[in-house]
Amino acid sequence: MLDKRFTRRVFLVSSTSCAALLGSLTRASADTYHGALPWSPDQDHAPVPVSESGWTYFTPAEAATIEALVDRLIPADDLSPGGKEVGIAVYIDRQLSGAFGQDKGLYMAPPFAEGLPGQGSQSPITPAQRYRKTIDALNEYCADAYFGKSFAQLAATEQDKIIVKMESGMLRLKGLSSKAFFQILWQNTKEGFFADPVYGGNRGMAGWKMIGFPGARYDYLDWVDRHNEHYPKPPIGIESHPDWSAHS
Repeated sequence: MLDKRFTRRVFLVSSTSCAALLGSLTRASADTYHGALPWSPDQDHAPVPVSESGWTYFTPAEAATIEALVDRLIPADDLSPGGKEVGIAVYIDRQLSGAFGQDKGLYMAPPFAEGLPGQGSQSPITPAQRYRKTIDALNEYCADAYFGKSFAQLAATEQDKIIVKMESGMLRLKGLSSKAFFQILWQNTKEGFFADPVYGGNRGMAGWKMIGFPGARYDYLDWVDRHNEHYPKPPIGIESHPDWSAHS
């Protein structure tokens, strides 16, 4: 039964308040357009192809560290080239020098706390800062533990041991969370391996070829229900599609 304190008067007052609030929100968010729609064809913010030469965020030493890391996360084998060869470090570099690296569009004000796994990052450190600080701390750790060597100079077996410690959070890096760094690095590595080559990674569409993904083709509906069959056509990237045109 309803609480007796919830009288008709309370209901009416509550309803009126809600209606007023909704009305104010509607008035605040509604816009009126006259004469034409507020958009025009071909204004779709197409991706700008990145140049694969040079580094836009990493220093050469930082780039060498990231190339060594992604080459161990995705090592070369009979299925695909390694992470360095397919340009994953280039992809990460371009992302860090852009909006992603600065966490643009995300709430970055305090309070900061250690959130639950499903809550995502709640840190004052941007991705660009996290990469730079952690790479520096990682190479300092390696120099102390391996007689002055950087991470990129270590044998693959030693690199793997360090990466395993990073993944578990057991690697101590000057107060920085090695686990938080591993998580963002692993996410960005997967993106760089499978994203469209227009963004700098997945060079030669190696990631797509490995899994048989057709890329930016118009459709392949005739193959959707044909399971465990090899798709015969090569993948197509955005930039290599015959209908591609970059809009400024």
